[in-house]
Amino acid sequence: MTPHFARFAAIDWSGAKGARHKGIAVALCEAGTAVPRLIPAPDSIWSRQAVADWLVETAAESATLFGFDFSFAPSFVARGAYLPGDPVPEDGPAFWAYVDAICADTDLGAASLLEVTHRPHFYFGKADGVKAAFMHNRACEAHYNAGGGGKPSTVYDAIGAAQVAKASFAGMRLLHHVQRQVPVWPFHPLPAAGSLVVEIYTSIAARAAGRPKGRTKMRDLTALNDALAALGTAGHDGPMPDDHGADAIVTAAWMRKSALCPELWTPPALTPQIARTEGWTFGVI
Repeated sequence: MTPHFARFAAIDWSGAKGARHKGIAVALCEAGTAVPRLIPAPDSIWSRQAVADWLVETAAESATLFGFDFSFAPSFVARGAYLPGDPVPEDGPAFWAYVDAICADTDLGAASLLEVTHRPHFYFGKADGVKAAFMHNRACEAHYNAGGGGKPSTVYDAIGAAQVAKASFAGMRLLHHVQRQVPVWPFHPLPAAGSLVVEIYTSIAARAAGRPKGRTKMRDLTALNDALAALGTAGHDGPMPDDHGADAIVTAAWMRKSALCPELWTPPALTPQIARTEGWTFGVI
């Protein structure tokens, strides 16, 4: 089954501490070729809770495919546990509930999970030992890397500007709250109708739009509009957005085009165990 959504939303996410996050950008488009538009935050700068509220409201209006650029679960298959040695749930939705229950951080944050509750599992620097011992990838990430896609980040790496650790665990708190209204693929079955949440990797969208490997960021309108044209989308005629906005715009356009590809919904390497525990990044086949 190939789902047919009325709208497509890409969310560039953030796991930063605090209640408002300049790193969050939300882009939305309808079916067709119009350029995705950036959705303004209710209070000028998005909070994670505001994104969750907007998602639920938007999903109820019409069938929308929402894409988030964080890891929906830690690796499980390779070691048989998310956090070996610690008693935590063993499937995605139950683990999201656990993360939400133990984190009292502001605005769906989850820094305390990494920094305190499960500190030994995360790499913060040389004092933790050999970094390679922490670099555990999900099956999807290993598959993507083996196919030449590049080396994705792991949620166990909590150091550096490119780390996705805090963002991913904060995102799991959001997934716990919104799954009651909107299913999350592939942890939940692909619905015959209605809205859906998927994990995306903005670099996949940028590469599909013609951006070279290692240079996926678009810094000017020419680069942005060339990428949109490659996706069959009209150009952006407003001021140049920041990196987060540009990523969200291009990814929403890519989602609109890619959602019609049946093979992206049935990747051969996606087993029931992977779907239940680790999930999958939409666009990896």
